[in-house]
Amino acid sequence: MSSEVIAPGPRGTRRGEPLPEALLDDAERMSRAEVEALQLTRLRTTLRHAYDNVELYHEKFDAAGVRPEDCHTLADLARFPFTTKADLRDTYPFGMFAVPMSEVRRVHASSGTTGRPTVVGYTENDLSMWADVVARSIRAAGGRPGHKVHVSYGYGLFTGGLGAHYGAERAGCTVIPASGGMTARQVQIIQDFRPEIIMVTPSYMLTLLDEFERQGVDPRATSLEVGIFGAEPWTEEMRREIEERLDIHAVDIYGLSEVIGPGVAQECVETKDGLHVWEDHFFPEVVDPLTDEVPAEGGSGELVFTSLTKEALPVIRYRTRDLTRLLPGTARPGFRRIEKITGRCDDMIILRGVNVFPSQVEEIVLRTPGMAPHFQIELSRRGRMDHMTVRVEARPDAAPADREAATRTIAQGVKDGVGVTVEVSVVEPGTLERSLGKLRRVKDLRKP
Repeated sequence: MSSEVIAPGPRGTRRGEPLPEALLDDAERMSRAEVEALQLTRLRTTLRHAYDNVELYHEKFDAAGVRPEDCHTLADLARFPFTTKADLRDTYPFGMFAVPMSEVRRVHASSGTTGRPTVVGYTENDLSMWADVVARSIRAAGGRPGHKVHVSYGYGLFTGGLGAHYGAERAGCTVIPASGGMTARQVQIIQDFRPEIIMVTPSYMLTLLDEFERQGVDPRATSLEVGIFGAEPWTEEMRREIEERLDIHAVDIYGLSEVIGPGVAQECVETKDGLHVWEDHFFPEVVDPLTDEVPAEGGSGELVFTSLTKEALPVIRYRTRDLTRLLPGTARPGFRRIEKITGRCDDMIILRGVNVFPSQVEEIVLRTPGMAPHFQIELSRRGRMDHMTVRVEARPDAAPADREAATRTIAQGVKDGVGVTVEVSVVEPGTLERSLGKLRRVKDLRKP
């Protein structure tokens, strides 16, 4: 298998060097047919493991009239029931574990901001597999043994920090475990320690960029060569903003704690055309979020994952709420790609009957002259009607005329591109909340 560029990525993005053939692991060299044969073997084992050891799956399979032995082909997985975040919350904390607690070496959990947190567990083999897929992701992004990796994902119960940390070590890199916060200190560490790679949320990268400039440091003069950005949706316009201001390759990493954490899928630096799913460990599907039907090949829908090798917490058809579509592999032909995720079912705003995603507004803001990449959507109710205000920061050098023009440009862009009328307020630089991790773009002031 060759790691040459197969198809060009979005116009305007730079390409990195393909991974040398010697650094590809065995799974990355597999043909599509070999990948599917391995998936079926592992899928049958996972279905049996979940049915025999997790009460919830036993009950769900029985209620759906299916048993593990009914899976004869990969297409048969569609007969099995979905798993949702509510299932993990209803079995809180350890009801979904498929191994005795004596075999669990670590637990992680979501923040639980909308209810009970979702708790996930890892056996020793799970942790090793997780390190392997993150290491594979770092290599695909352009990381090489000997590189220094500055990890600004949060450590603790959130999977980002420790997932990136152990994956970078497995890849033969030196880890700088900066975590989140203390922004001025992080900027100093980057200057002093000279890492080649940073792993961070894209919104916090913008915060770091602002701090570089506040300190009078040219971000393009740093040692950084690659940014691996994940944990929140981000757009192609955001990629261009970061690459131009920092002079790096900006690539996307995907994961979620219920499936493993970061490292489920990764953009390859030589194509930057979507994220290759590491399908030897995670089986992806796309379904219509309203009807649960599988769309036509290449159609958009909600991303669903089944784990193929997890021991402590296998997941069967887990609904991620992320919106994307499945595409053939390019830089890694044996693995399918998912399109860059820029929206979630639960991020969608319904404004006067129109579906609006924050990423749609972000695209418009980022291509508006004089405007910084910091914005917030504020929802309120005026009389009986919902109202949206887009608050956008001006760049420090934006003239009054630029601000006035931006107000009209953004409002018209949302009207033409999204189909709703919004109010736009251009505010002073440094006014809006900065991210120290995952950024919340929407502030809902409407009363229930």
